[in-house]
Amino acid sequence: MTSKEVAIIGAGLSGLALALSLNQQNIPCTIYESRSASLDIGGAIMLSPNALRILDTLGIYKTIKPLGYEFKRLHFYTDKPLDSYEFGDDEKYGYDALRIYRYELIDALLKAVHDREIPIHYGKKFIKINFETETEVTWDFEDGTTGQAACLVGADGIHSRVRKYLYPDLDPRFTNAVGVTAAVSRSQIDQGSYDMPLTIMNPQRGAFVIAPQLPDGSEALIGKQKRVPELDRQGWNDLMNNKEWCVDFLRDGAENFPQVVQSAVSDIPLNKINLWPFYVVPKLDTWASKNSRVVILGDAAHAIPPSAGQGINQAFEDVYTYALVLSRCQQQDLANGLKVWQHGRQGRVDRVLELNKQIDARRMPKEAKDVPSELDTKAFDLEWLYSPCFSTMVDEWFQPAI
Repeated sequence: MTSKEVAIIGAGLSGLALALSLNQQNIPCTIYESRSASLDIGGAIMLSPNALRILDTLGIYKTIKPLGYEFKRLHFYTDKPLDSYEFGDDEKYGYDALRIYRYELIDALLKAVHDREIPIHYGKKFIKINFETETEVTWDFEDGTTGQAACLVGADGIHSRVRKYLYPDLDPRFTNAVGVTAAVSRSQIDQGSYDMPLTIMNPQRGAFVIAPQLPDGSEALIGKQKRVPELDRQGWNDLMNNKEWCVDFLRDGAENFPQVVQSAVSDIPLNKINLWPFYVVPKLDTWASKNSRVVILGDAAHAIPPSAGQGINQAFEDVYTYALVLSRCQQQDLANGLKVWQHGRQGRVDRVLELNKQIDARRMPKEAKDVPSELDTKAFDLEWLYSPCFSTMVDEWFQPAI
């Protein structure tokens, strides 16, 4: 697999991390991005120990650690403390959780890509696969040029164009939920006796989240979810640009929550608002083409709802383990190797989806049709999620199969 390069479609978090993972395995690669420059959008994301261990192995963790807010647990409340959900713990897993702005992480990954002289080309919008053989794949760009590589990987997100090659008729499914968030000054929040970050549940109003961010915790994300019908791209853009609607939604029903929430919505900067429609991808039979030369991963393969904060964390697991599998397939059958990889990864994704259901039972209103009528108080089991050694995991995947 090292005689020809891997082409990566997408220079977001997954694509950049994949390039570094392949480079670490001495597999040449090139990144192609449709935009004219790297992404500089979006709010902060949660990184848990499973992803931080990968970023540490790739030499990124020491760079980003001072740029984010470290914490251990998310605390759940009703009218009293309910329980807490562990996001990280340096003593147990080697890392506390890290809340960091997306652009900060992209900048760190991008610098490492440049330092390792991995080629990256902007303004190259992937259109379609041209043809695929048992040894290579070629594709077309919108500008009329073509590309050729041993393998092509779609790290191009939930609305993946690469996925259309594998599943021409598949579209992501809207979950009928949208998240509305804003970043506010921590100084305005009357925290009282509440521990942060927190989720306060109200049986009629759902859940309200407050999560500190920035290294000193001087800023906080506030947010909640709303059930809405699906809109087209223009509709979502119009709603996102309707800042007053977003503010009104965040404030709606605040009087039914404790003072900590009421104070959090007292001053909401219009330039710090984000709106996220939640889409999912149905469970797919395969993440690879018939000849195994085209692969999808991350949100393109298994978009995960944000309940457990594992979307980007699982994408990092995808890319890192894919590079390990590709490396060991130099003398092995690639098609079989990718089947082993997908089987192992799907097992972990399925467990995350079950974890999401458990968390949603604490966060959504009781009248929501797809959650239990009573708040679930089952204890969280997270050792399996936060503690793995991924090189050992890949070895174990192959022991019974090859």
